[in-house]
Amino acid sequence: MNFRKGRAREAPEINLIPFIDVLLVIVIFLMVTTTYSKVTALKITLPSADAAKVEAGPFPIYVAVTAQGQYAVNKLQVSSRSADDLAQDLKTAAQSDPNKSKETPLIIINADAMSPHQTVINVLEAARLAGFEKVTFAAQANSKK
Repeated sequence: MNFRKGRAREAPEINLIPFIDVLLVIVIFLMVTTTYSKVTALKITLPSADAAKVEAGPFPIYVAVTAQGQYAVNKLQVSSRSADDLAQDLKTAAQSDPNKSKETPLIIINADAMSPHQTVINVLEAARLAGFEKVTFAAQANSKK
């Protein structure tokens, strides 16, 4: 028996508000429970201090920097304070190469831990002015392990 003869049947509709509420709760749950991996900004492989000494290589020029900011090139104290004068001292030390190799010398900087930062930068600038491209720093190995 059809009691509703004159009325049109209403189309069923989906209520979206509870659906959106459920999805919002799921998104919040996923955001809270997600673990983020920490990405290292720099991946550096440090050289080992126990490496064997290289027999053949460029002529080394040792530059020592004291805590008071004084310089010594190949164990000879120099009175240079500016990068220009120190560059000239580095060129003079390079001419004392016993092998007279064509390869540019290696500048090894031995800086005291308490030496002013500017004195080390002066050595780097002097090496650049003298045209030496190979520069490295000497470090003391820790005896505590």
